[in-house]
Amino acid sequence: MDLFQRHAPDDAAPLAFRMRPRRLEDYVGQQALVGPGKPLARMAESGLVRSMILWGPPGTGKTTLAEILAEVSGAHLEHLSAVMAGVKEIRAAVDRARDFQARERPTLLFLDEIHRLNKSQQDALLPHVESGLLTLIGATTENPSFEVNSALLSRARVHVLKSLTEGELVEVMQRAMNDETRGLGIRRIRVDDEVLALLARAAAGDARRALGLLETACDFTLAEGDSERLPREALEDVIGHTASAFDKQGDHYYDLLSAIHKSIRSSRPDAALLYIARFMQGGGDPLDVIRRLAAIASEDVGNADPRALPLTMAAWDAYLRLGDYEGQRAIAHAAIHLAVAPKSNAIDRAWKQAKEFAASQPRLEVPTYLRNAPTRLMESLGHGEGYRYAHHEPDGYPAGSAHDCWPDEVPHRSLYQPTPHGQEKRYAQIMAWREALDREADGGA
Repeated sequence: MDLFQRHAPDDAAPLAFRMRPRRLEDYVGQQALVGPGKPLARMAESGLVRSMILWGPPGTGKTTLAEILAEVSGAHLEHLSAVMAGVKEIRAAVDRARDFQARERPTLLFLDEIHRLNKSQQDALLPHVESGLLTLIGATTENPSFEVNSALLSRARVHVLKSLTEGELVEVMQRAMNDETRGLGIRRIRVDDEVLALLARAAAGDARRALGLLETACDFTLAEGDSERLPREALEDVIGHTASAFDKQGDHYYDLLSAIHKSIRSSRPDAALLYIARFMQGGGDPLDVIRRLAAIASEDVGNADPRALPLTMAAWDAYLRLGDYEGQRAIAHAAIHLAVAPKSNAIDRAWKQAKEFAASQPRLEVPTYLRNAPTRLMESLGHGEGYRYAHHEPDGYPAGSAHDCWPDEVPHRSLYQPTPHGQEKRYAQIMAWREALDREADGGA
């Protein structure tokens, strides 16, 4: 059974699946890649496919391109999703590729959401891409230079796909309306150009979304008995309940992340949850939210609630283990905790001051008593001499300014100044008590 027999029309399959182009000539959009003389068109003509990463928004045809290239090159197509596949699945694909290699047939590995592969998974894949056993086509909505390791990235050319224009989306939908075998042509539904334009606008550059909206609108109309025309009024319920997508490089993407961060910093859990929901429903990657939450845990909560960071990291782990649907609840869990938690930016302020001070004093020496002394020579130079082991000291603290671990050349500078909020209030009390011990050890009052 070949690729397109497996993709034979099936009324139960979504319209977007049924209408996938089978030839490069039928592919809509991305003319910079598939137009005459362009890189992927040349590959299709020669039948020689090189490893590549297709980077672009959802619904721009990444999967379709991989299927077409596999068909024209005569390659066996392995289709894996990085969300579901682990090292075990990658090794199984490698074993199948060896079987096909023995029959002199190449294997093309289409790896959807390649940005979700962890380091061990990428390492398991690398030698087989290097050897040519696998020709890799990775698909990603994220910048591969941030998400894919450099060794794998150097062996694959990155091709950037763009969101489809409204005109291209209208063309995709018109084909579906006219196709009697795979599309909606058999229904004989008349659709005004204005209606298609509205659907294209709502789809926001995503062909899969456009066809899904069209199919839903047609089903809605037929269910009401109007089998001849799709009126504009039928779109209100369809478009009204469709989440708007956004471009990750656009302002709206960063506005929502900013709103999430500032709502949590302002201790507003309801607003934080609303903006997280909007972000995810608009097509944002939940991992972008959890990364931001991890930053918030240190930057805006810190030691006012020391549980904040481990809880957030646990939510990150839960998301990866549970998958998107159940994992989103773990993200909401962490966001609520961070929003309700007491706030402190003492860690952020201390770290910024530490970096500034270190940059301004690049030649400060480590005090001799703190230096490592692994050899007799270093011991003879006094390394480690005078070091006081905290666990042998009263109260577990080597009191006195002579053992403040600060460079001798400059006066001690207070970098970490705890706030009176949450657990950090207790930190401030402990630090004040130790300062009193220092004064006592130094002979002060």
